[in-house]
Amino acid sequence: MTIKLLATLGPSSLNKNTVKKMTEQGVSLFRINLSHTKLEDVEDIVTKIQSWTDVPVCLDSEGAQIRNQDMIDDLVYFQEGATVTIHHKSIIGDSKNISFTPDNVTQQLQVGDKIRVDFNSVCFIITKREQDSLIATVAEGGYVGSNKAADTDCDVVLDPVTSKDQEAFKIGLRLGVKNFSLSFTNSSEDVSQIRKVIGYDTNLISKIESIKGVFNLGEILPIVDQILIDRGDLSREVDIEKIPFIQRMIISYAKSKETPVFVATNLLESMIKANSPTRAEANDVASTLLMGASGLVLAAETAIGEYPIEAVDMINLIIKQYNRWTPESSLRDFIS
Repeated sequence: MTIKLLATLGPSSLNKNTVKKMTEQGVSLFRINLSHTKLEDVEDIVTKIQSWTDVPVCLDSEGAQIRNQDMIDDLVYFQEGATVTIHHKSIIGDSKNISFTPDNVTQQLQVGDKIRVDFNSVCFIITKREQDSLIATVAEGGYVGSNKAADTDCDVVLDPVTSKDQEAFKIGLRLGVKNFSLSFTNSSEDVSQIRKVIGYDTNLISKIESIKGVFNLGEILPIVDQILIDRGDLSREVDIEKIPFIQRMIISYAKSKETPVFVATNLLESMIKANSPTRAEANDVASTLLMGASGLVLAAETAIGEYPIEAVDMINLIIKQYNRWTPESSLRDFIS
């Protein structure tokens, strides 16, 4: 079985030499994360990648997600118990002020609702509604940077395809991009909306990263080309100890419907800073392949990590051993 590898390009890897090396390493798709890419930069980035390699580009949508907006410093500290103003309109955040995108999200929150920013980080509880803002108390303190994913405990309405996604996808189509992924795919209706933008002669990867998406797999699988399990955002809604088993169930179900599955998040997380993974990470990658995953996705490891080339090498080494191994493999032969 040929395992596909998606590598996310970012500050660490968006250069000619790294892209060429990754091409030689057999990367199948180069992913551009629109959540971390300005709309005005999309055309230039896609054009550069296309001039460096024949490997296709995949544009990954922002989708139905909440993020905080720019902060005054790289990291801003919110003190537990402090009072914070959550503005409905975009502002530069500091320790007393913050805003979120999409703009209509905070207008849907009520007194008592919680909004959490980044993984295991800051939590705000809404205490008062005002005309142009919300007043909140910091229930859990910590540091927050710019453009961090957030979630809330109430059922807010989010557009599956943002205006930025639509414009970026149109740019991609004009430049010949044929691969797109839809973040936070929750239903078949979400897929229909994205198909109105990209058409039906393109390759669509639906990202499963919410409980709604998991429960609606039956209606999503028949109308997409592949799915991608994003374990990071899924773990916002599911206890982390349950994620390995939900991953196994999703892969098994998708295989029964002959839909290829990619798996993302924390595959080689330690290689953001180190030139080799932990034993647990290597085991996780191998276990994911043994479950039947069709492909793997490197995100931060190649986008912002210090060892993007080495991360791809390590994935390839594990895939090589996966292709060698069978239940009947001789231990002596295997370790030689």
